[in-house]
Amino acid sequence: MDAPLIQLKQVWREYPSGEGTIAALKGIDLEIRRGEIVAIVGASGSGKSTLMNILGCLDRPTSGSYRVGGKEMSALEPDELAALRREHFGFIFQRYHLLGELTALGNVEIPAVYAGASAEARRTRAEAILARLGMADRAEHRPGQLSGGQQQRVSIARALMNGADVILADEPTGALDSRSGAEVLRILDELNAEGRTIIIVTHDMKVAERARRIIEIRDGEIVADRPGGAAQARLSGQGPSPRTPTGQLAGWRAYVDRLGEAFVMALLAMNAHRLRTFLTMLGIIIGIASVVCVVALGEGSRQKVLANISNLGTNTLEIFAGRSFGDTRSGRITTLVVADADALARQHYVAAVTPTVSKSSTVRFGAIEASALVNGVGEGYFEAKGAKLAQGRFFDADSVRDRALDAVIDENTRRTLFKDFPGSPLGQVILLGDVFVRVVGVVAPQQSGFGSSQNLSIYLPFTTVQTRFVGSSSLRSITVKVADDAPMDVAEQQVTRFLTQRHGTKDFFIINTDDIRNTITATTETMTVLIASIAIISLIVGGIGVMNIMLVSVSERVGEIGVRMAVGARRSDILNQFLIEAVLVCLVGGVAGIGLALGFGVVFAYMGSNFTLIYSATSIVAAVLCSSLIGVSFGYLPARNASRLDPVTALARD
Repeated sequence: MDAPLIQLKQVWREYPSGEGTIAALKGIDLEIRRGEIVAIVGASGSGKSTLMNILGCLDRPTSGSYRVGGKEMSALEPDELAALRREHFGFIFQRYHLLGELTALGNVEIPAVYAGASAEARRTRAEAILARLGMADRAEHRPGQLSGGQQQRVSIARALMNGADVILADEPTGALDSRSGAEVLRILDELNAEGRTIIIVTHDMKVAERARRIIEIRDGEIVADRPGGAAQARLSGQGPSPRTPTGQLAGWRAYVDRLGEAFVMALLAMNAHRLRTFLTMLGIIIGIASVVCVVALGEGSRQKVLANISNLGTNTLEIFAGRSFGDTRSGRITTLVVADADALARQHYVAAVTPTVSKSSTVRFGAIEASALVNGVGEGYFEAKGAKLAQGRFFDADSVRDRALDAVIDENTRRTLFKDFPGSPLGQVILLGDVFVRVVGVVAPQQSGFGSSQNLSIYLPFTTVQTRFVGSSSLRSITVKVADDAPMDVAEQQVTRFLTQRHGTKDFFIINTDDIRNTITATTETMTVLIASIAIISLIVGGIGVMNIMLVSVSERVGEIGVRMAVGARRSDILNQFLIEAVLVCLVGGVAGIGLALGFGVVFAYMGSNFTLIYSATSIVAAVLCSSLIGVSFGYLPARNASRLDPVTALARD
């Protein structure tokens, strides 16, 4: 005689109960041979369902030995048991346990997905099995659109999908009318006739009499093992159908296919709970939008600050007489002279040099009189300061050499002196102190630095100011424009060393515009980091929301998890499914957050602000990565909990 396919020896199954335990199975000894149709009968609470769960590797015995094909089951890992369920067992449940988001065809295909069958192969086989069971015209219907008998046929088709050689049917007719129940039993007879081993758990003796062997269980013990009404039935000799559909995929392709199925299920779950999904995303959307906007605001502010500083003159060093602005002796220091400027101009790290002399004076045009600051500068001063013309021209080197009486005025001066003058100020003569000068140009207004104050500023060649206004060859300051390839701090050190050697002492001080820029930029960056930290906190709060909702989702879908495990899903398959869903929620939320941030930029620009948000591709990519990381980080715990559920417990909670 052949060795038994299934063999149990002294199997006990105990459950905790208060401070002790309660035994659902007590020393069960049972052998089932290949091709048998066996009915396990008993009253509710007798232990028959517990026995079926152990037979189908959904549960483990507390003690004793359980062998399938001579292999001990107690030594197998969870994924090895899943493989056994996937390849050898098919389950038919009383309550069908179909997934509501999938069609009949999709429900039937699930075992083949986990078995690694190609999409074409599993679809072809699923359609063939449904057609055999009379469900070809209902293949695209969802469970809610099917009758009880039709849902049970789909459940049978799912059990046959991978060519299982053992069919476990738990009360297969319990929820059906008599006609549908008889049809299901006829199908089970046909499957047994093909060579499959059928194990039916039922409390209905009429159903049990259809089997060739009846095992009666009471209070966790087998009390009878007798022939059934079909004991003399013979197999038809057709043999079992192929175990798995043809078209098996390679290892990595099968894994990708399972990920694809998990991705589809995640989309279906998100669509089924749209409001909850949106509320989950809301924290991520706000957090990502805040981060992107803060970075864009910070960069826009920084660029605006740098643009304003550039109006003071980019890469410039301002050299003043005295030790600082508050030095009372600075007015008596006359060692800063044109020769210093000429000597500096010959240094390799200097792009341009312009001397500066200044004096307050009274300016008159017609009946209008005002106080103005007279600035004597070189021809390169305007370029060094980033000044632009509104009208006319700047004076040139010839004007400096010839001590020309050419004046360039700022916008404040133009508005003050020529407010009632109908024509252009160019070519007009104004009285500066007791010297008549001709206006040759008007400087365009700037937001900071040059021409930014409310004082009236008039610019003349420094040679003219020295001879006509101050009567001295000393300079108030020297403006040095540093070459683009020279570091500003190194240039400052070189200028300090050079002038100290020329003067024999350090009787000057230097203002480095790069220092100003760095200080303001550092302050801007500090504020950006501060605000970004607040945005990151909102991201973390959003991530915690994702974790909470995913935990709720796991608890709501325990039945689905149990079904998937029963048909052969690995722990990694369940983990991937819920992890992908968490990542999708965060990714979609991240993309929506980026869209919200960009929309905010459009509204911000429309409001007419004097600076714009500057979006960084790096920050946007970082936001997407950040949202993915949140999905993985905060979705892992719920996904892990889902993957570690006990399949029999999950099915019982549905």
